[in-house]
Amino acid sequence: MRIIAGSNKGMRLLPPKGNDTRPITDRVKESLFSILYTKGMLEDVVVADLFCGTGSMGLEALSRGAKFCTFIDGNRAVTKILDRNIEKAGFLAESKTVCANILKVGAAPTPEYGGYDFVFCDPPYKMSDNCSPGTKIGDLMELIDTQLNKGGMVTLRTHLRSLINNRYGDLEKTDQREWGNMKIAFFQKQSRDSDGAGIAPDFTD
Repeated sequence: MRIIAGSNKGMRLLPPKGNDTRPITDRVKESLFSILYTKGMLEDVVVADLFCGTGSMGLEALSRGAKFCTFIDGNRAVTKILDRNIEKAGFLAESKTVCANILKVGAAPTPEYGGYDFVFCDPPYKMSDNCSPGTKIGDLMELIDTQLNKGGMVTLRTHLRSLINNRYGDLEKTDQREWGNMKIAFFQKQSRDSDGAGIAPDFTD
């Protein structure tokens, strides 16, 4: 795994131990970030990387010009390796690592920047088989909706056969791309009533 473009192009990432993560391939990541570039979701944005693992997505965003990234994962052993990747990339000042129950905290707003412009959401496939309202991921998407800035975007990566709604709160699906046995759905916050302040996070496990 590596950063494929930007200020840290070619930097190898330290991988986590075990087989609990699903690293995205360079080909898919390049395609995804090309789409995000056309949507204006890279330069000077505030990002959250949920179920972040090694931090591949958030670090790629920082390398390509994102202002700040909060990395959130529930596995403390994984976040320890993630911290080493952040330090190696030289993004300590532009990053924050949170080890917490993502289903409770979502994209926890930061004291520095408040809500987010963009959120990567990459839950385990078993957790995201069904993303309808009332399911774990359905409820998480509705929480993220309250933590997103006006016009912000969320990408939800799941198995190709996963059930995904077209809307979660003010998040509306605007695009979907498929690669092999996976798909990535793009959601954008359509409401102009929220100020993006978000809900105070619960950091208890």
